[in-house]
Amino acid sequence: MDEKQILLKKYFGSEKFRPGQEKSINAILSGRDVFAIMPTGSGKSLCYQLPALMVSGLTLVVSPLISLMKDQVEALNAKGIPAAYINSSMSYYDMRSIREGVKNRLYRLLYVSPERLSDKDFISLAAVADISVVAVDEAHCISQWGPGFRPAYLKIAQFISTLPRRPVVGAFTATATKRVKKDIIRLLELDSPKMVSTGYDRPNLYFSVIKCENKYHKLAGLVERLSGESGIIYCQTRNTVESVYNRLISDGYSVCKYHAGMSESDRRKSQNDFTRGKARIMAATCAFGMGINKPDISFIIHMSMPKDMESYYQEVGRAGRDGRRAVCILLYSPRDAELAHWMIENSDTAKELSARELKREKRLKLKRLSSMKAYCETCSCLRAHILRYFGERPRRKCKGCSNCKPDREIWGKTKEK
Repeated sequence: MDEKQILLKKYFGSEKFRPGQEKSINAILSGRDVFAIMPTGSGKSLCYQLPALMVSGLTLVVSPLISLMKDQVEALNAKGIPAAYINSSMSYYDMRSIREGVKNRLYRLLYVSPERLSDKDFISLAAVADISVVAVDEAHCISQWGPGFRPAYLKIAQFISTLPRRPVVGAFTATATKRVKKDIIRLLELDSPKMVSTGYDRPNLYFSVIKCENKYHKLAGLVERLSGESGIIYCQTRNTVESVYNRLISDGYSVCKYHAGMSESDRRKSQNDFTRGKARIMAATCAFGMGINKPDISFIIHMSMPKDMESYYQEVGRAGRDGRRAVCILLYSPRDAELAHWMIENSDTAKELSARELKREKRLKLKRLSSMKAYCETCSCLRAHILRYFGERPRRKCKGCSNCKPDREIWGKTKEK
């Protein structure tokens, strides 16, 4: 048993690597940049967490969400891996303590937001931190062609150029179209990266689009049919979350809720209740789900059409991580597309962009929305539509979507191997 296998078992409790993990790890350990595209729930974080135990210096992880940083750092520390994060929610004294720990080489991993990389004090700290690896999580945020574009990601390459020596750079994402891939490689200035892609097909996920106007009535029937299963109901707005939550509570279901209008402590409690099985159903906006470690989610229901295929695929990817059959149901009304179009046209966009860039960003969002609408309205294979969108060629009809196999055949079978 080599050192990687020993560390995998000791710190992460696994006997073998999942697809794509070992290739990514080997690339980092050999000093080569890596670009890994692996579905939600496939274990991307281990691709840089395990090498952090083997390289000599610090592994810097660029992560977009404060909550995700906290969860990953807490999980690493619980495993006995020294890790820390720096973000705007910390007190001055806590931040000073972390900085001293970095200077004294106390940590193997340090998590920061992309905005932190432009801070002069942090740049000074990084110069003496002996950074060996920079891991960019949610790397698609660097591209205007992808969802969740974050202008601060554009400064990552510039930050790396300020370091005394160039570290190994790893880019990790669950979704990337051909154009987004090119942007990630170019804008992060990846040097002949090892390309790792495990494919987008999730055979154990059953995809269904149900066209309906009375969505609450349809939802009640679906939840009754899925009685005893654990799942997430995604809603477009906070008000819809509250409505779904209140209705399910009044119907006697075990449910919790999650959205940005709740206090951090309430969101944390809901998350814990769901992941630990105290509540069977989570009603949430898209703010919930990233970094959630719950393998037995057997259904995902969307109350309306997501804004793009990338967001949809990432959200449904939280189901079926235990390898069992899971259902992904989208309740669709043509009004969904009209509302999404209006929201894009009237949304507040990034102030860091020029008027020309803002116009381009809006055009790209509308194009992605059009692809999502086509998914909801197609009569052909839903799985094939998803795979083609991400540049893969489907081999044959999947027999695992509502257009290839009627919904009635999967009820009661969500737990089949």
